[in-house]
Amino acid sequence: MGMQGENSAQERRDSATIVVFSGELDRALAAFNIATTAASMGMEVTMFFTFWGLNVVRRERGGGGRKTALQRMLGLMNRGGTRRLRLSRLNMMGGGRAAMKRLMRQFRMPSLEEMIAMARDLGVRFIACTTSMALMGLTEDDFIPEVEDFAGAATYVERASNSSINLFI
Repeated sequence: MGMQGENSAQERRDSATIVVFSGELDRALAAFNIATTAASMGMEVTMFFTFWGLNVVRRERGGGGRKTALQRMLGLMNRGGTRRLRLSRLNMMGGGRAAMKRLMRQFRMPSLEEMIAMARDLGVRFIACTTSMALMGLTEDDFIPEVEDFAGAATYVERASNSSINLFI
């Protein structure tokens, strides 16, 4: 294998790409736990938020702008913000989420909001999927400041093709 192959292998070894498809609290926590761990180990980490995963990095207040009737209805049923995320199992009308957060505090685990800030401080790149945004009637103003990049699937595929770790959560 020539020098180019060696460089590609080294580049792949030092990067991770995570697709955040789920908008559920426990899965978001897992994604950020892996992202911050990889980044703290010196890896270049990209998190690509798409479909329901966009809720993890959406602001709590809804954005204005033009929306179709279906987009408005989807927005009412699918509100963003970290405090609104449900558990994937045992949510029990919010009781499970409250219990999980209580356990996290008891065991001194960072909250999702703290993990998002930690990831940003460690240089994790946050990308919101523009295709999903268009379907849901979202604009760049609908997202938290940590999301600085807005791109489509081609950007994800390009990053993933150069990553040694690729996860879909």
